[in-house]
Amino acid sequence: MNSKYQLQDAFGQALWDFYKNRKVTTSHVIERDDGYIDTPQSLGMEQYFLEYPNWGLIEKEAIKHAKGKILDIGCGAGRHSLYLQNKNHNVLAIDNSPLTIRVAKSRGVKHAKVLSFENIGKLKQSKFDTIIMFGNNFGLFGNFKKARKQLKILHDITSLNGIIIATTINPYKTKSIEHKEYHKYNRKKGNMGGQAKIRIRYKKITGPWFDYLLVSQSELKMILSGTGWMIKKIIEEKSGLVYGMVLGK
Repeated sequence: MNSKYQLQDAFGQALWDFYKNRKVTTSHVIERDDGYIDTPQSLGMEQYFLEYPNWGLIEKEAIKHAKGKILDIGCGAGRHSLYLQNKNHNVLAIDNSPLTIRVAKSRGVKHAKVLSFENIGKLKQSKFDTIIMFGNNFGLFGNFKKARKQLKILHDITSLNGIIIATTINPYKTKSIEHKEYHKYNRKKGNMGGQAKIRIRYKKITGPWFDYLLVSQSELKMILSGTGWMIKKIIEEKSGLVYGMVLGK
């Protein structure tokens, strides 16, 4: 394990501490490049360990579409991989965080490896039937240009009838003045409104900056155009804030 990377693994360390000692109350925070600080949902780190009965309705509905050989991108503590393993699916779980993969393996995920989304092309010899990107992991596409590039790579590593199942947030369904100002700030730079540059902080550990992308459904269609992927189904809550998607070829 790269010691330098381990020192930057803020999220992984927070996840590992919670896994080893459930009495840990300190969680990670998310810092945006405009200085805005966000904290996790009310469940904190516990949300990454939820069993199926406690999942949200969108995840429960979306995962019904999973089939065949599965790639879990940004697997976290492995709750989705474990569920699918128990359904007799062949699952490969990946994450760029070494400590996160350590947690997933310790919890029983059979096939898990440290691999960043940027290096997903290394799996080109594999053919997955389903790719899952839960926990709003559509955000890992980062920005418009990267999203289109990565979608084409995902097209190459999936079977003829392969699908992508992902969740995201519509960034424009907000009343926050800070968020709306950030959307304007992004557009002035030529970015999509829901693009954010963020980093994770935990105790004294500060992770590296990375781009994270939230999109509306109309922006999703624009990103997908010409990539070989299309929307098969949208699953959303009443507010339209959080939604899931099933993408097909």
